[in-house]
Amino acid sequence: MAHLLLVEDDTTFSKLLTIYLGRHGHDVKVCATIKDASAVIRQSNNFEVLMLDYRLPDGNSVDLLKEIRNEGIRTPALIMTSFHDVRTAVNAMQSGAFDYITKPVNHEELLMVLGEVLNRKEEVTPSNSRKEEKLSAEFIEGNSEVSRQLYEYVRLVAPTDMSVIIQGESGTGKEHVAKSIHRLSKRKAGPFVAIDCGSLSKDLAASELFGHKKGAFTGALQDKVGQFEAADGGTVFLDEIGNLSYEVQVKLLRALQERVIVPIGSTQSVKVDVRIIAATNEDLMVNAANGDFRDDLYHRLNEFKIEVPALRRRGEDLGIFIDHFVQRANLEIGRNVTQLSKEVLSIFAQYDWPGNLRELNNVIKRLVLLSKGQVANIDALPAEMITEIHEAPKAVGSDLKALQENSEKEMIEKVLQEVRYNKSKAAKLLNIDRKTLYYKIEKYHIE
Repeated sequence: MAHLLLVEDDTTFSKLLTIYLGRHGHDVKVCATIKDASAVIRQSNNFEVLMLDYRLPDGNSVDLLKEIRNEGIRTPALIMTSFHDVRTAVNAMQSGAFDYITKPVNHEELLMVLGEVLNRKEEVTPSNSRKEEKLSAEFIEGNSEVSRQLYEYVRLVAPTDMSVIIQGESGTGKEHVAKSIHRLSKRKAGPFVAIDCGSLSKDLAASELFGHKKGAFTGALQDKVGQFEAADGGTVFLDEIGNLSYEVQVKLLRALQERVIVPIGSTQSVKVDVRIIAATNEDLMVNAANGDFRDDLYHRLNEFKIEVPALRRRGEDLGIFIDHFVQRANLEIGRNVTQLSKEVLSIFAQYDWPGNLRELNNVIKRLVLLSKGQVANIDALPAEMITEIHEAPKAVGSDLKALQENSEKEMIEKVLQEVRYNKSKAAKLLNIDRKTLYYKIEKYHIE
């Protein structure tokens, strides 16, 4: 039995979900607002999973998630959102969400995702089952031109000890690229330690990375070995490195330059031999120019940069990824789906996949879960996905205005992501005034 916190303002939906989850052995506590949820989490932080509706009466659950992550509360969170908020849900994962699920919620799909959250193990170690090793070790190379260039760069930089920045949108598979670099490196026999910088609280980040001595601060009841020391001889993967505070960036720079760390509360330096691979969905060069990231740390990390392309730029690879994820889902769920129907493949080809490979994987898991036979049909797709394809405006080659507007919208979204939605900075980079930017955000429904 798992102890769950459901934050949902739709009372009918929350009652139905509570009854359903209760029948499957889970104990569910319900809150209807961010304020109530925040108080409950602080009073009784013994929940195993937080199930958070994205839109709530007093705000959105991403703000709640950021707040509790900054206080060191790392309870896995599952975001529940409408299909049209998938982009927002993907961004929420940068704030520490484990995964998301779209509404209307399919009960079997919810149980499957909950099972993944509850069965999640802490990073590292060779104690995984063979099935888990098989699933995590597989890294599929595509045949498209951008894919071939990506893997050429991976093979080129892997045997060196150069620090690498992996840049790309959320869900593109940056950690898989990092693991490939590690497996092809001279350090492959050493540990690969992945650290989600987005889920580190400001107060505990330095302790997590570099360790601490007993009594160094309130709650430090014993010595702690930091992740850098644990990764000695191997690779440290810093996911969403742009989230690290200025103070931690200073300590990280010293660790890179001098190959030593100093645990909090200690006066003794500890030598560490690690390779750093950092990942970000932002442009760190822009952040450094704006003063949001240390310029010297950026240049120290940027010995080699790899851009992981978005799924919409890898059209030739879509079929390869579909086959891979179907095989994985069959193995995980115990189904025997051998193909997707022509209608499903047509929808997949037209959809723009804002959540990239992660979203494709999630959608295929749902398809396989809901398919009883060997062919996955269109009725197993989320209805909203089909609707979005049918209602989406088509940017035909003869419609110059539509093409221009599409391009403009993509540029604004990209710049907003790069500056963390700081509209003043975005307007400056786009060379327009704030009033114009606000107008275009409203016009293109950019969230």
